[in-house]
Amino acid sequence: MKRGRKRARVLRSRRLLRGRVFEVLREIVSEPPLPGRPRPVPALREIVRHGGSAVVLPVFPDGRVLLVRQYRHAVGGFLWELVAGHIERGERALAAARRELLEETGFRARRFERWAEFFPTPGFLSEKMVLFRATGLRAGRARPEADEALEARAFSRSALRRLLRRKQLRDGKTLIGVLLELGRRRA
Repeated sequence: MKRGRKRARVLRSRRLLRGRVFEVLREIVSEPPLPGRPRPVPALREIVRHGGSAVVLPVFPDGRVLLVRQYRHAVGGFLWELVAGHIERGERALAAARRELLEETGFRARRFERWAEFFPTPGFLSEKMVLFRATGLRAGRARPEADEALEARAFSRSALRRLLRRKQLRDGKTLIGVLLELGRRRA
């Protein structure tokens, strides 16, 4: 059985924007067909290329989870979120997770467990998020970037369930991490 190509063939590409963390492209592509289906016509795709992000679910020995609250201009309000940040060029996801945990909360962790990888918005965004569960936390001094204003708070499992019921957790990466943690058996 002959296998078809698994990636789109880019027929034309134009960069619309190059930012600090991502770039926006407009491309005409020939996408691979589904098996047994006719080849689709070339398609216009506007793509945000992003180098990826590390996400950290910091868990204390008593089961509390550390979240950060910050203002997100794109959605016009404050959100409770897991610690996260982009992976620098040439940086490994684990190194980015350690860096972001320290910057945003001041905590260091003895153990990082790679829990999941996911694409938050694959329809137009190439960003892959790598989720780590961090344990063995040791407090320190936060070192947020100059434009970051963060509040960190630890939430019990019951408080996290309340936030979910009241629809107060609205960030995708945080929903994924918190739901995975709440679904985990306590040792």
